[in-house]
Amino acid sequence: MLGVTDLPTYLAAVVLIVLLPGPNSLYVLSVASRRGVKEGYKAACGVFTGDAVLMALTAVGAGALLQASPLLFTVVKVFGAGYLGWLAVGMMRAAWGMWRTRRDRQEEPVTGEEPAGAAEHPYRRALLVSLLNPKAILFLLSFFVQFVDPGYAYPALSFLLLGTVMQVLSFLYLSVLIFAGTRLSAAFRRRKRLSAGATSAAGVIFLGFAAKLAAS
Repeated sequence: MLGVTDLPTYLAAVVLIVLLPGPNSLYVLSVASRRGVKEGYKAACGVFTGDAVLMALTAVGAGALLQASPLLFTVVKVFGAGYLGWLAVGMMRAAWGMWRTRRDRQEEPVTGEEPAGAAEHPYRRALLVSLLNPKAILFLLSFFVQFVDPGYAYPALSFLLLGTVMQVLSFLYLSVLIFAGTRLSAAFRRRKRLSAGATSAAGVIFLGFAAKLAAS
């Protein structure tokens, strides 16, 4: 179908890939738990946009360009790791503030780096997290080509179909995270220590993402 081979195997692989925790899904969950469904979907839209751009770049051969230019890959990788590290530091600062003021009845941020009233711009931040990851382009390139018939006359359509399937499954998964996040937010507001602990854990995980990307 449209030059795609072994579609059932592709679907099974995509489900496993989407379910793996990553900085995108963690950030969407964080925004939803702190700011509600609407803001959670803004972050999700940032992820969708970033993924769509990466898939388009993959289809036109950007992955091959990054593989052929170690310098370009290094530059994008450093920026991506730095941005994830910056998010992690912000989360840890927020967690420290919550530990110090956990007895205060005023609502505190749950798993983010800014106070609830600050302008966080979830769409823009989620978009940057998605785009500043050159490994995603390399992964998509190496992953998609396994399911594209090399003899098909219009390989761009094959990439479009594979990307659309991945985006649909990602949307469904992020929707589950968004509504789960709003449920978690009520528990976090009641238990300040739980909020601070979750924020600290998220910061540590983001640091891990940054270190893994920088060392790749």
